[in-house]
Amino acid sequence: MDLPPGLTIGALDHVELPQVSAWAANEGWNPGLCDLDVAWALEPDAFLALRLRGEFIGVGTIFVHPPDYGFMGLFIVDPAHRGHGLGTKLWTYRRDLLMERVGHGGVIGMDGVFAMVPFYERGGFELAYRDLRMEGTARGLVDPDVVDLHVGRADAREANTDDLVSVDLARMVACDRSTFPVDRTGFLGLWLTRQGVHTVGIVEDSNIVAFATARPCQVGYKLGPVVADNPGLARRVVGTLLDRIDGHQVQWDIPEPNQAALSIASDHGLHESFGCARMYLGGVPDIDVDRLFGVTSFEFG
Repeated sequence: MDLPPGLTIGALDHVELPQVSAWAANEGWNPGLCDLDVAWALEPDAFLALRLRGEFIGVGTIFVHPPDYGFMGLFIVDPAHRGHGLGTKLWTYRRDLLMERVGHGGVIGMDGVFAMVPFYERGGFELAYRDLRMEGTARGLVDPDVVDLHVGRADAREANTDDLVSVDLARMVACDRSTFPVDRTGFLGLWLTRQGVHTVGIVEDSNIVAFATARPCQVGYKLGPVVADNPGLARRVVGTLLDRIDGHQVQWDIPEPNQAALSIASDHGLHESFGCARMYLGGVPDIDVDRLFGVTSFEFG
């Protein structure tokens, strides 16, 4: 791609991550305290910096979930440099590079603001559905059969001590698998074990049939992922999780086709505050939206 004189796109430096977090906070995105660290630990090459005559003015991520699923997220240009087409250059560069990284036959997903859907469609993406953010104050109801989950080693033995159950990561991935285009063992292994993260679930016959995660953010918590075999199980894990973070602001991003999830959120006093268009390039993947009660992240899939 030809770039205007003085404009460059290249790797982000780790010392620039705090600026990225600050930009995201200023946009009102309320990033998770460890979200960027998880992504960086797994794939530092996912972070692309836009620079004008050496000045860091924008960022975009192109995260690869191996082997062939990519996600475009965290797209920000400094407000002082908007309106000049620089963001379009960065967006197009990211798309083209991510297409190379996922390879022929790969799929790219993204969550984009509704107003930009026509632009993304011109870039080759197709709308799958909307993701709606439900927000409010956490008020839950404890279910005695919902336990706090601790994700341990693949060979960890299950034990129940003070309501904390140690489960191997493989069983968490197995529960998650139908709700995501690829196996994301590496991602979940870091996402679920960061400081301050709460994960609760229901274990039946050694299988995890529902789990829900809340991660601390700059303000309150965000839920995600939330996965369950049916709405009844989802209601139980979400109620217990909200009790764990009682009184805090909570944001819960839900695929609109899962009306049961939206009903659960409404019953807990949460209201719609934001939304994104879930779009795909390369075809809409076959995921079980009926089991997906909460999106993991608008930024990383």
